[in-house]
Amino acid sequence: MTNSSSRTRVQTALAHRSPDRIPVEFGATPTTGVHVTVVAELRRHFGLEARPVRVHEPYQMLGWIEPDLAAALHLDVDAVCPEKTIFGFTNENWRQARLPWGQQVLVSEHFVTSVDTNGDLLLYPEGDATVGPSGRMPVGGYFFDTIIRQQPLDEAALDPADNLEEFGPITDAALDHFRAEAARVADSPRARVGTLGGTAFGDIALVPAPFLKHPRGIRDVAEWYVSTLTRQDYLHAVFTRQCELALQNLDRLHAVIGDAIDVVFVCGTDFGTQTSSFCSPQTFLELYAPYYRQVNGWIHAHTPWKTMKHSCGAVGAFIPHFIECGFDILNPVQCSATGMEPRALKAEYGDAITFWGGGVDTQQTLPFGTPEQVRVEVLQRCEIFGEGGGFVFNTIHNVQALTPMPNVVAMFAALNEFNGIAD
Repeated sequence: MTNSSSRTRVQTALAHRSPDRIPVEFGATPTTGVHVTVVAELRRHFGLEARPVRVHEPYQMLGWIEPDLAAALHLDVDAVCPEKTIFGFTNENWRQARLPWGQQVLVSEHFVTSVDTNGDLLLYPEGDATVGPSGRMPVGGYFFDTIIRQQPLDEAALDPADNLEEFGPITDAALDHFRAEAARVADSPRARVGTLGGTAFGDIALVPAPFLKHPRGIRDVAEWYVSTLTRQDYLHAVFTRQCELALQNLDRLHAVIGDAIDVVFVCGTDFGTQTSSFCSPQTFLELYAPYYRQVNGWIHAHTPWKTMKHSCGAVGAFIPHFIECGFDILNPVQCSATGMEPRALKAEYGDAITFWGGGVDTQQTLPFGTPEQVRVEVLQRCEIFGEGGGFVFNTIHNVQALTPMPNVVAMFAALNEFNGIAD
């Protein structure tokens, strides 16, 4: 085959045709990134200019992959980033900061922290230290946990509007941001994934609202999961209004972005655990599917964008429902979970949905295996998932801190080996 541009390569794979080589993506979504420590080590490995890495997603402490590193890694996808981080502040006016493990990085001026009495690092919503913190990095940790700030629940006073505080008509400032993002990638030869926001129905990372100063409504994780059984009318009221706003906002966003993106990250709601699921397929069909159908239906009727559904875990029983709801892409394809065997997934669903991820296990093989074990797994996954297109290589969720650099290098070397790229 002739050598394609990265964008054509990804579009070919998304069309379930065989591209010239397996497309590779890292750093373009909140669930396909690389920890800031690993980004810095990769820069050193490739002999790139030594400079502090930007922490563009502080919740998981993901590092921004600059164009020089993207080229060294042969990446095929760029990010069109959201206006604000999960802590509700804009990445702007970058300043240097030293992280607890000693790494010097760049953070937004709104990355405002303090140290708890036990040594934990605390982070504040919208960078406002006059209110309580919403994020906690434990001593010895490498990313933030959300601080649950659930107010006492009065069942009789529950109002769906309280869980809608973060949703509303998109602002002119946000539209200006996405207009600038579209312009930033306009001349890129790579495909583009947009994280536009507002379409994540029940994403448990967002339920506690670490971006709000004073969240109201049901904001405790356990209470939210209980509500998927006991308060379905309440959740339907939340999702119905959220969906109405999402469709209105997508219309305005499309007018600004047009065909500058190829994929939209729709939703990060997890339905799978390691061995089972957070709800039954029937609950999915009753509570979530009606809204996914509307969002995906609007996108497919009005744009050329493909839609991505993120869900970790054992979601084999949900995949046909994801497809029926209109999702084009599944990420991260957790092959280590029950019922997620790669060959079976590819044989059953490979013609109907693109597997974006699944390239190597980030729970065992990548962090704890040998470089040769990483190489073998990467080659096997590329062979299985890559046949006939419908595959974009990424790991199973983000590459974590403390991942041995020889294993990370082995992963990219195996990709180059499979793709016929000389080191």
